[in-house]
Amino acid sequence: MRIGLAQFDIAWEDKAANFRKAAALLEQMKGEADLVVFPEMFSTGFSTDNRLLAETMEGGTMRQLKQWAAQFNTALAGSFICREGEAIFNRAFFVTPEGGTCHYDKRHLFRMGNEPENFTPGSRRCILHYKGWNICLAVCYDLRFPVWLRNTGNAYDLLVVAANWPSARNNAWDILLQARALENQCYACGVNRVGTDAYGIPYSGHSTLIDARGRQLAAFQENEEGFRIAEIRRKSLEHFREKFPAWKDADPFTLP
Repeated sequence: MRIGLAQFDIAWEDKAANFRKAAALLEQMKGEADLVVFPEMFSTGFSTDNRLLAETMEGGTMRQLKQWAAQFNTALAGSFICREGEAIFNRAFFVTPEGGTCHYDKRHLFRMGNEPENFTPGSRRCILHYKGWNICLAVCYDLRFPVWLRNTGNAYDLLVVAANWPSARNNAWDILLQARALENQCYACGVNRVGTDAYGIPYSGHSTLIDARGRQLAAFQENEEGFRIAEIRRKSLEHFREKFPAWKDADPFTLP
């Protein structure tokens, strides 16, 4: 399966501008990717002014994503600010060309950015099936919590992490993505933004795709806007899991 990583500077709380940026990248990747991954809150930036920006699953952002998925014949993943009743979620989405959707609500809210005061945490993991692959969705700060992302019994093959991860913690981002791939014997795709947000926080990207051996399959230059496409291979993953079956010795536990 071919994965497109879309890394760009998110215009602050400007959905129209961000839709234009995302569409331009999709146009450049047309016919080349089976799945395209956007950063966290790709349409707004990491804003906590969520009452004004939040949409339902029937709102404009999801309608646009479904239109793009069909138009460009690719699945799409990322996150946006979603409202359900009185609750506001940082919601990861997965949209297929046929119009199917799955979602995951960010479990670990970033307390240093006041996210818990403005969002509701998710309560369940999301592992979906697409084109023969089992895919686990996660959002940014989730990456720091290996128990939540533990791949028991090879339940998933690909971890997708949409993020707004600041430059000051690039080292943690790089190491944790590699660690999640290694310990879970899976591919790990992390897509981050670049630029500076309205709080003056800089982001330099470091979006990447890593295989189960910890090897980098896609990378960007520092602060680069654009895209990369890399392929993940099922036979290669299965061969590694058979040759080095560390997953069989994992400690059992039950997630809430």
